[in-house]
Amino acid sequence: MIEGKRIILGITGGIAAYKAAILASALTKRKAVVTVVMTRGAMQFITPLTLQSLTRQPVYEDVFDERNPARITHIELADEADLVVVAPATADAIARFAHGIGDDMLTTLLLATRAPVVIAPAMNVHMYENVIVQHNMNKLIEAGYHIAEPGVGPLACGYTGKGRLMEPEDLVEFIDMMCTDKILAGEHVLVTAGPTRERIDPVRYIANDSTGTMGYALAQMAWRMGAKVTLISGPVDKEPLMGVEVIYVTSATEMYDAVMHHVPQASIVLKAAAVADYHPTEASDSKLKKQGSDPLTLTLVQNKDILKAIKEQRTTTQFIVGFAAETHHADYYARKKLVEKGLDLLVLNNVLEPGAGFGTTTNHVSLYYPNQVVETLPLAPKLDVAHDILLAVAREVKRKRELAHLVVSEEDA
Repeated sequence: MIEGKRIILGITGGIAAYKAAILASALTKRKAVVTVVMTRGAMQFITPLTLQSLTRQPVYEDVFDERNPARITHIELADEADLVVVAPATADAIARFAHGIGDDMLTTLLLATRAPVVIAPAMNVHMYENVIVQHNMNKLIEAGYHIAEPGVGPLACGYTGKGRLMEPEDLVEFIDMMCTDKILAGEHVLVTAGPTRERIDPVRYIANDSTGTMGYALAQMAWRMGAKVTLISGPVDKEPLMGVEVIYVTSATEMYDAVMHHVPQASIVLKAAAVADYHPTEASDSKLKKQGSDPLTLTLVQNKDILKAIKEQRTTTQFIVGFAAETHHADYYARKKLVEKGLDLLVLNNVLEPGAGFGTTTNHVSLYYPNQVVETLPLAPKLDVAHDILLAVAREVKRKRELAHLVVSEEDA
């Protein structure tokens, strides 16, 4: 999490330096302590006073400007940093970083810090594609630096191509990932999200009120926590998530097929989608017309039960999490689903409760465990709820594997 982290924001001399002000402001609003270090070139594009005003912290640009004789500034900043971000990073700056040059405040700080370093390149597309620049970036990657890949689009020089500084809101997400404990590193998490649509005719369908917000929050947080994430999404109005493979489906049958295809590779499954239980026996190829005042009768048949199918083919090492959105007798139905589907964890929410239904930005859930323990989480934004759910998942995955290892060891003995 970004809050409370001490972040050094290095700014080098490119036109994208103005975006660093947006980034500095966004990080400060997220309650990070942001200290800006600028090169001489950066000050040609944006002033130190601007950054100082946004961060409410001193701005550093001269390695010889020692304001306190009791300390060496670039060493102290390097030691105190939780993360160093260079945005934008020009081709010249990347070359100097890659070759260990320490001739200004920023380069000496990078040589001294033990904190993780994120480099966000920004330059002309031909410069970015230059073999020397690519070689220098590969050297940085080999040295353990992290590259925030530039975007593709119009560039200040008039060209169009790869070289745009990653947009500030995306950089904030990248930084949030860097600041999150990697408790799911090595896991492959499969998440389902959103509703499904069951066609009646070309202009009508059966669906529900799910917006996919909870499922997308789980996928986003799992990626931040270090997992490889595959998200199978029903039709929702959501932007693609950074670092997450998204597979779009529409119907329950498509959702079933996608899950069955990807579940063998997953170590953790989070079945958060609100999948329709029924679909019409036939979908008309043309729009159905009113027949006088006669009622329209639809015959519905059950869709395949995805959790039941997962239960039948799951491996002993997989961890399966189900979700239940209920309106009444919630505790009874949660316990029943937990047992019948053979789940390792069930997440329950009552959609009639204020702040916990479909389309809300918050959620209030209870976690049901196979040992009859129920843990109720506080009402919170869905991304925070996702964080707490995944903390519980990581804890239970670890315990399950330790128990399995103990059983195997006893059998070998």
